[in-house]
Amino acid sequence: MVNFTPERVDALMNAGTGRRIMVVGDLMIDRYLWGHVSRISPEAPVPIINIADEEIRFGGAANVVNNLIELRAVPVLVGTVGDDSWGSVFRDMLAQKDLSADGLIRDPSRPTTLKTRIIGNNQHIARVDREKVAAIGPQVQQEMLRFIAGAMPDIDAVILQDYNKGVMQPA
Repeated sequence: MVNFTPERVDALMNAGTGRRIMVVGDLMIDRYLWGHVSRISPEAPVPIINIADEEIRFGGAANVVNNLIELRAVPVLVGTVGDDSWGSVFRDMLAQKDLSADGLIRDPSRPTTLKTRIIGNNQHIARVDREKVAAIGPQVQQEMLRFIAGAMPDIDAVILQDYNKGVMQPA
């Protein structure tokens, strides 16, 4: 059994302070819609949910960013977003955390991956995915590689996060 002293835990928690850690992978937005089931739809036997709250979070490879921030590291995110309104939302989310969007490559051929979870009366009712599951194109891949190559001299570590959406590809 490992015995962590308060000093050891503190040292581990501070080990990431100021480290620039690149996260490369499939970026997503996790959207949660919470509400109350008021009745069953007359059109089909499905619940009608009156939405009371909405939350938007980083998902996929971008979820790692939240963990790195908690470790006081400086995340450098690399991946694709669509040339769409959710891509703009993603950029705004980075700006709210004072993070650079320089590693985000806009890909007009695919939407920003969005996972919407619908929760009614504290029960997960459905998940709706908006995504394109296919390899990124060669131009987007080259833009991403150029960014990675240019940023590497200032990077302390790299995390590769693959969700099989197309950013990571076999060699």
